[in-house]
Amino acid sequence: MNQNIRIPRSLSPARPYEGRAAPDFGTTVRHHVLLVDLNNFSTFPTLAIGLLIAALRNTGQTVELLSPLAHDVPAAARERQENVFDHLRRRISLTDMPQAYALRDLLRKAYRARHERPHPTVLKQAARAIARRPDVILISAYLQHMTTIRALAALAREAGIPVIVGGPMFNLTHVAQEWRQVPGISMLFGGEADLVLPDLLRTFLAKGDVLQYPGVTLADGRSSSVAPPLRPLDATPIPDFTDFPWDRYPVRIVPLMTGRGCQWDRCLFCSDVISASGRKFRTRSIDSVLLEMQEQARRHNTASFLFLDLKLNSWPDMIRGIAGRIQHYVQGAEWVGTVHVDQRDDNGLSRRDLMAAVDGGMRRVSLGLETGSQALLDRMRKGSSVERNSQFIHDAHAAGLSIRCTMFKGFPGETAQDMEATERFLETHGHMLDRVRFNNFSLYTDTPVWRDMVGTAESGAELALTTSDHARAQFGYRRLRPFGRDYRRSKARVLSIVHQINRRPLRDSARQFDGLM
Repeated sequence: MNQNIRIPRSLSPARPYEGRAAPDFGTTVRHHVLLVDLNNFSTFPTLAIGLLIAALRNTGQTVELLSPLAHDVPAAARERQENVFDHLRRRISLTDMPQAYALRDLLRKAYRARHERPHPTVLKQAARAIARRPDVILISAYLQHMTTIRALAALAREAGIPVIVGGPMFNLTHVAQEWRQVPGISMLFGGEADLVLPDLLRTFLAKGDVLQYPGVTLADGRSSSVAPPLRPLDATPIPDFTDFPWDRYPVRIVPLMTGRGCQWDRCLFCSDVISASGRKFRTRSIDSVLLEMQEQARRHNTASFLFLDLKLNSWPDMIRGIAGRIQHYVQGAEWVGTVHVDQRDDNGLSRRDLMAAVDGGMRRVSLGLETGSQALLDRMRKGSSVERNSQFIHDAHAAGLSIRCTMFKGFPGETAQDMEATERFLETHGHMLDRVRFNNFSLYTDTPVWRDMVGTAESGAELALTTSDHARAQFGYRRLRPFGRDYRRSKARVLSIVHQINRRPLRDSARQFDGLM
């Protein structure tokens, strides 16, 4: 790293472990590990899986990967160029007419059932892999995978093979206690397993005390302490993506992260920062990131990268360091990432920074715009301003970046005036945006807004909790005071603008990254 760049003490990577002995594969008991990847929503390898494979192989374990895409299970397309039916589905999903709620809820339920049902090919290939008698099955899961995991755990239970499930939200007690009751699951892990997994697995298979490791929940309900955020990040292995079906990907894109967590960490609605890997911002060194990119480019013959950081500019010198140096490590490198347009004096997103990023290979940027209303941004504690969001969009567009943003409706306290402000913002800036992901407000377990709602539920809150789904860490709600005609009229115009934006093709320079963020 350039010694002239100073990292704030709170953001500095911890020192790597010193004096650590190299693994002795001659004395290590080798196990056959079946690792199941259920993340078939992307057209690039799953970063968490690559990290786990590397951690296990670095200690001499035999790893077999089951990737649905390798067996021609189609990957779900995300945010593709829209047609009129996409617009219609969004209008129905986001309706605020009480007369239409029953139809909306029925369609949502049908959609969820269809998209979350176990795929026959996945179950067939899992049965074949189980027949090869692995010592243990590891499943990396998102919460929408519950139905498939029930089916996989049943297959494993019948064969007498233990199942360990890990995921970023299993550090939440409500979630872990729900999932640990699935028959066939022996253990849940709600932490960052990059470094601890080999030791944890050996202890588990030797029938040792796994509760000595933070982040563990057992099938009988016993659990250990909450796993602390992982440090040091520079000590994590380079992900091993060699087993993924590279021939199935339209473009060879390598995912990576420069850091974990979010420097701002205050948005009331955000579920990312309460997950095991999203708590507390921690960064890698710039050199560590650049060397990983260089090695992955060599392994997979590619120069395309996707940064999965919650916020690539949490430490502004990171995005500047990548932009300024990556072409020396990977000639022709192209990359995309997500940023937060916060109000720091230096957030790494000035016009000069964005032009330098494009010169360094950045092709697309995503941001959480959320709303065009300053009053609503303040209520959300978003830490951003309409003025700076506007300036960023103008600067990023002028620099040549493809811009994608997320927005949502229905946050507690939103008014018709807030929706009208969003309408005006999109009318002014829509020609500079390539994609807008516009959703309903979702209420997630343990977020600050959820805690506030639970505390005020008895005293007439604006939203009333109607259902709890701890398996998905999500709550249903109904609005006690329905939105009026003015709100609905503005929202209809907003959705029309969103569709006009999303029906356009991306900028030519970013086409290879379409649908990835």
